[in-house]
This record gives sequence, C-alpha cells and structure tokens, in this order.
Amino acid sequence: MTSLYASLFSVSRRLHAARLGRAVAPAVLGAVAMTASGAAIAGPCTGPGAPTDTQTKCVTAIQIPGKPLQSFDISWVNPDRAEYYLGDRSNAGIDIIDTRTNTFKRTIGGFVGVVLNPNGTVKNSVSGPDGVTSHGRWLYGGDGNSTLKVIDLDAPTASALKASIPTGGTTRVDEMALTTDGKLLLAANNAEDPPFATLFRANGDSNVNTMGPSSIIRKIAVDASILPAGFGLSLEQPAWDPKTQRFYVSIPIIANNPTGCNYGQVTGAPITCHGGLLVIDPASSKTTYGAFDPTTNTGVVALNECGPNGATVGPHDNLLLGCTPGNNPSDTSTLVINARTRHFANIGDITGSDEVWFNPGDRRYYTGSSRNLSGVPGVSCPNAPQTSGPNACPALGVINAETNLLVEVIAQGSGSHSVAADAYRNKIFVPQVAPASVVKGGDTTGVSAGICGNSTNGCVAVYFHDVDHDHDHDHDDEVADNH
Repeated sequence: MTSLYASLFSVSRRLHAARLGRAVAPAVLGAVAMTASGAAIAGPCTGPGAPTDTQTKCVTAIQIPGKPLQSFDISWVNPDRAEYYLGDRSNAGIDIIDTRTNTFKRTIGGFVGVVLNPNGTVKNSVSGPDGVTSHGRWLYGGDGNSTLKVIDLDAPTASALKASIPTGGTTRVDEMALTTDGKLLLAANNAEDPPFATLFRANGDSNVNTMGPSSIIRKIAVDASILPAGFGLSLEQPAWDPKTQRFYVSIPIIANNPTGCNYGQVTGAPITCHGGLLVIDPASSKTTYGAFDPTTNTGVVALNECGPNGATVGPHDNLLLGCTPGNNPSDTSTLVINARTRHFANIGDITGSDEVWFNPGDRRYYTGSSRNLSGVPGVSCPNAPQTSGPNACPALGVINAETNLLVEVIAQGSGSHSVAADAYRNKIFVPQVAPASVVKGGDTTGVSAGICGNSTNGCVAVYFHDVDHDHDHDHDDEVADNH
C-alpha cells in the first residue's frame, strides 16, 4: 500500500496539522445527521466504538445512499484526490467519499452485487465488488464474475466504467495491489480451487484506458505441494514493496507448516497448519512458485503462528500481516515480518484481521479485525459472531509501526473487516454493516448503531488521529519531519 505514498514525508508536520484542522471541522459540525425523509436521527460516534480515552477519535459517520449495507469488502484511499473508495456489494458498486469534507460523492456501478446463499447469507465467492485499488485517475475493482473492472474517475458516472476484463475463473477477482508507477497490477482469484493470481499491464498515468484482455501478462500459481487442490485453500491480500521490487501475497493456510499439520485433508479436525507469504518478482517469467528461494528472493515463506488475510508494507521494509484464527484457531496474534531478512515479531492482544493498512501520515498500522479474540478493554460484546469470551468484540486495531507495539483497540460492529486511511489528513475510514434486524448477517453487537448514529443503513465511520497532540504527550508517536 506504500505505492500511493512515496512522496508524503516531504510534507511538514506544521502545514499538515493546519490542513487537518480545516478538514475535520465539517465532521464535528455535522454530528447530527438527517435521514432521506429529513427527520433527524441520533448523532453518530457514541457508545463503545467512540471511546473518549483513545488517541484515535471517532468524529463522524457517513451515510451511504441506497440499500442498507449488508455486505462490503475492501476499501482504499487516494490522498492526492482526497477520495475514499469502498467495494459496496449491497449497492453493486464502488462508493466514493470526499475525505476533505467527509461527504458521500457517488457510486460507480456495473458490478454483480450481493449474491445470496439459499439461507439468505452472502455468498462471498461470487459477490462483487471485492478488491479495490487506485492510481491517479484510474480505479480498479474485482468483481464476483471473475472480471477486473477498470474505472476512469475523471469521467461522468454513466461512462466511468471503461473495461471489464475476464481472468478465466468462475469466482471473484479479490484483493489487488499496484506498483508505485501504477503500471503493473496483481490481482488474486482467492476463491478458485486452486487459487491463482493475474498480473496485468495497468494504465499508470495514461489519460486514456489502455487495458483489455491483452493486458494480462501471465497467471501465477503456487506449487501443489504447498497449496493442494480440493481443500479450498486461497491467496489473499497482495502488497507492493518498492524497495525489493516484489509483490507480497498473504496465504492463509499452506501444507506442511508445520510438518504433518492438517490443512483440511483430515475431515472434521481443526486446521493446524499456519500460513505463508508468497513473494513474486513481476520481472520474472515464472508462472508457478514453490518454496522460498533466497537466491531469487521469490517463493513461499512459511510463517510462524500466523494464517494471514491482510498484508501491508510499512517502514523499514517491514510488512504487517493480518493473521486470523478464522484460518487457524491457534493463530491469535498479529505478525510483522521484514521483507529482506524475514525476521519477525508477533504482536499480542489483537488478531482476526482481514484488510490491514499502513498510514505514513502517523506511522501507524490499522487493522480491520472482525475476528478479534483478544477483547476490547472495558467492553463486552456477548453477541459478537465468530468470537469467544465476554470481551471479544470485533475491533479496529492501532499499532505503532516504528515500535511494532499495540497502541489501542477500539470496538467495532460485526463484520468490521475493512479499513483505509488518508495519509494527508490522518483520517481512518471503517465501514459498518446495518443492524441484524435490518439485514441478514448484520451487526449483532449494537456497536455499529452507536457509531452510525442509530442509522438502520450502516455507515462509514470516520476516525481521526491528531498527530501533533499525541506528539506533545507521547514522543513514541511522533511523525518525523526529516524524511
């Protein structure tokens, strides 16, 4: 995720703070929202999801027009355009929010939307949009019908969708990453069996779309000894590291990590295999990767006590991986691993992450931890799904990227797995599903209602980290001026 932010550190902290002050004001003034009918609803940012004693403050909630948020996936921020993008399956499009004013702008459609199972739950493998990323005027979204959508953000909504490129699968194009120049894009078909990734030539800074079926460079797979077919194993979030010139792709479960573990071949038994990290060299012609080769710095690195979904590149060539017990019940921490040395550190008291994000504006990682097992201090979520224990709330995790220490954990509603931050404005965006009384599979904790202001549609919560204030009180959180 560093590809968007290579030049951010030249911005001085003083000018940065002044811009932030102007940006946050509308959010505070807009604390009382209006419904479509014009009736006032309770103000947002109340309850466990808006604590007063955290450094990361809830400032407002943005309502998304249309159907209630039953299902969404990955989100993204382009700080140069001051835009946040959310893969909104409920409304079959990508929602765009202005990160300066904290206001909804538009939804760009053309996606499959929510596909339901017979019992009314969401069938993730064929719903869309899914993965989302952007560079300049170009927005890319994965769809549930195995296509990559190419969107021109400078075009009117009706003509913004410029291409829909099949990847050859039958299930969704999921998470993706771009090189720094925006010219190469890697997207994972995580629900195929076996899964594969597709490397595309992307639009870069072009003013016209150059992408179509011929922009596919190659498909990339993992050796069957590592990802055996027939067991639903997958590839998840990629990230691009400009220093090593490699894509890093999280793999939730791999065979024989450790030797003899269960990756699904023992029916009915718990998963005991940990995950891996696939290292891809886009300059190589290789199409199938095996075990890690230190000579070429490619292949699958076996991870310690981590079954990751998310991946993001932070400072010093470190990657934060969003480990989750949803992949392996014993993986109850978060992992930071160095891209060059492969040395690692486990971070305790936060787990269960899907999307993770490094924000260079405040040098912090943010985790969308819907399967958090470690709890939120002082908060009880007895009805939280996929968790255990009286304090096991879904959470927004906040981690100091310089020290790799957990800063704080903030309660979120059910399914809160998506997070993205605006590095210019230090705003963090966390979408919330509608209540379970409104949509199947909705929030059962009650936390989302407080964050959203009792909206029955769900919302996108906006958090803010005042870097200057915390610098005055905690030098560990300082954003350096000399990068």
